[in-house]
Amino acid sequence: MTFILRILLTAVVVVFLAKFLPGVTVAGYLTAIIVALVLALLNFIVKPVLILLTLPVTILTLGLFLIVINAIIILLVDAFVSGFDVSGFWIALLFSVLLSIFQSLFYSIAEKK
Repeated sequence: MTFILRILLTAVVVVFLAKFLPGVTVAGYLTAIIVALVLALLNFIVKPVLILLTLPVTILTLGLFLIVINAIIILLVDAFVSGFDVSGFWIALLFSVLLSIFQSLFYSIAEKK
């Protein structure tokens, strides 16, 4: 049940950010749910591999390179899901940072209820 709630909250955040960020577009609510599902899948499968492969750079930058990995994951979601478009790397970086902030806020609110 919490997985479904997290997917739906992520989809809401994706739609919200697409309305306010100029380089991000989402075709509809179903596309946002698909984006949330693909994002969860890529975070589960691809992100650990990328972290392992870039471990020296991540250690050298004191973990800040993880933000770049998040942007790469967003660009991968853009490549896999039609109807979701991110115009470039910097917008993907901003989108991933804002997505992480809003997800943590919404997840903490959802856990309290």
